[in-house]
Amino acid sequence: MKAITYLQFDGRAEEALSFYEKALPATSVKMVRFGAFEQNPNPPLTEEEQNMIMESCIEFSGNILMISDVPPFMQAATGEVKKGNTVLISIIDADSEMNKQIFEGLSEGGTVIMPLSSTPWSASFGMLVDKFGIMWKFNSEASKFLDGFVDSY
Repeated sequence: MKAITYLQFDGRAEEALSFYEKALPATSVKMVRFGAFEQNPNPPLTEEEQNMIMESCIEFSGNILMISDVPPFMQAATGEVKKGNTVLISIIDADSEMNKQIFEGLSEGGTVIMPLSSTPWSASFGMLVDKFGIMWKFNSEASKFLDGFVDSY
């Protein structure tokens, strides 16, 4: 299990990904767009939303920086993306039991945005804001998920 820095953007994730790839000594860059998945027709994602980055990862000097866009349909639950709320802590590659234990502890007195559940990209995915206003994201298979895509950047 790891805790990593995760940056969120309102449609500028690809620009940020390019910037950080050059600014940091990147050894690997992976990216997946929202359009890579079959879409729910109610309501469908716009073409712009489908082209947004769902998940990306830059590896540099033994570190990981993850970056994504937060499309309008998600901002209804997470809140508007603006400077100051674009960083969250992401727990990645933990087993489902570890995710459950940490998720339950952090959600005490906080707000669950998305309960831990199985998704097409993770056996254990969820999001919450703790009682101090810090956003946490859980993805038990973050590394494996990005390795499964060849959407090279």
